[in-house]
Amino acid sequence: MVRGVLIGGLVALAALAQTPARAPQAPAPKPQVAKPQPGQGQLDSNETLFTVLAAIHAGGYNAEIDSASSHPLRKTVRDHFAKLDLESVAALKRYVRDHKPRDPNAELSQYISWALLSTGPPSFALKTDFPAPPDAASLDNFALLISQFYQEANIGAIWKQVQPYYDAEIDRYHEPVTNAVLQVNAYLRNVTSGYVGRRFQVYVDVLGAPNQVQTRNYVDDYYVVVTPATEMPIDDIRHAYLHYLLDPVGIKYSDDLKKKSALNEYAQNAPALSELYKGDFVLMATESLLKAIEGRLDKKPQHIQQALQEGFVLAPAFDERLAAFERQEQAMRLYFPDLVAGIDVKREQRRLESVQFANDRAVRSIKRAPAPEPKPVELTGAAKSLDQAEQAIVKRDTAAAKEAALRALSETDQQPLHARAYYGLARVAILERDPETADRFFRKVLELQPDAPTKSWSLLYLGKLADSQGESDEAHEFYQQALAVAGVSDQVKTEAQKGLKDEFLRKQEQK
Repeated sequence: MVRGVLIGGLVALAALAQTPARAPQAPAPKPQVAKPQPGQGQLDSNETLFTVLAAIHAGGYNAEIDSASSHPLRKTVRDHFAKLDLESVAALKRYVRDHKPRDPNAELSQYISWALLSTGPPSFALKTDFPAPPDAASLDNFALLISQFYQEANIGAIWKQVQPYYDAEIDRYHEPVTNAVLQVNAYLRNVTSGYVGRRFQVYVDVLGAPNQVQTRNYVDDYYVVVTPATEMPIDDIRHAYLHYLLDPVGIKYSDDLKKKSALNEYAQNAPALSELYKGDFVLMATESLLKAIEGRLDKKPQHIQQALQEGFVLAPAFDERLAAFERQEQAMRLYFPDLVAGIDVKREQRRLESVQFANDRAVRSIKRAPAPEPKPVELTGAAKSLDQAEQAIVKRDTAAAKEAALRALSETDQQPLHARAYYGLARVAILERDPETADRFFRKVLELQPDAPTKSWSLLYLGKLADSQGESDEAHEFYQQALAVAGVSDQVKTEAQKGLKDEFLRKQEQK
């Protein structure tokens, strides 16, 4: 009686359980794009950032997705995951819903912060060098969910497939970003770009809502994440690079700056100035220097006046002192004390007495970049055959499923794909009520480096097969192994726990 119930349950489970459809195998290696060297405004894309943004799209993130300014690849990725029956997606939908902040602009921001602090695949754990900032720390237990999604959705293969769209964006940015970095290095007389152990990194990502420039500073690492825009935000990237070079200088000579702190009282009267700057004179002074440098680089003195009216009260003083800096040969990191010492506090106080501060800060908008129309994500080779096998199993077409799974074995020598093929053949055997063959194929799966979902489901099936034969001890071991697989899905966990519970009840009945 027990055997009949378990075999019947296995047949039903075989029709429902699906390892996810996979993206195509990696295409031929793409040409390498010359990029700035590390420390010199390195420009790149990022697999972890892509994984996180793909996951939240699968989970329901849709800011400006229907806008003409949104990159077409966003919809392609979103539609791709909508067609798959991934267990992690259901959890992602709950997660994205439960972690939606009141401020719509903060939704993407928190996930970018988290991605930049993640160690990446396979575990996606947060780095522990320093406490995570509040927005990233609020995404509790996100690493486990992203790790499961990465494996189930085969993001590694999809990431390789979408590279041409990222490379197209990077190519557009390469020359202007390189020129901006070189311009700053030349002006500051920098022989190298920064300091040993520090990093400046620009990431281009097409899955975010358009017109985003997200900057982050985590200890010694400075990041800029940009999304598609017709008017490339090179000024924003240059501004972040100036921070990367000058923030350490301002901190090193903070005592020199604080000698001018009497001017901070005027900054308190600027309505447009952030409280962050009002409460940190060194930070405000450094920002004033950056704005003065930008005004001189762009030959736009009106920008320096605008900075003053927004509350950056040292901008005009630095502008005047930079004229002297430009006539000598020392690097800024060496000349900085002289730059600050030359500021006459009383003279600046007289200047500031007549300033009419602005009520609002000027905001620069950026436009979306024209993007190539992406092609649908199409499966090829063994991945296509495995997908066809999965679809046939759902339809209980065992002949077609067996043919597709066997074809996949001949189309690749990759063990994880072979594992999925044998997993499909094992489920076909269950549908054909051949438990001996199913048992043999599920055991074969475990020898072939299966991905986590395939491994956990195979162990679950082996547990149920052992149960059907009255082999309680072996079934117990398989259920426990299934629960121990990293990132085990909720469905496998529920079934394995039920198997353990039923085993206990059967033993009680036998007593």
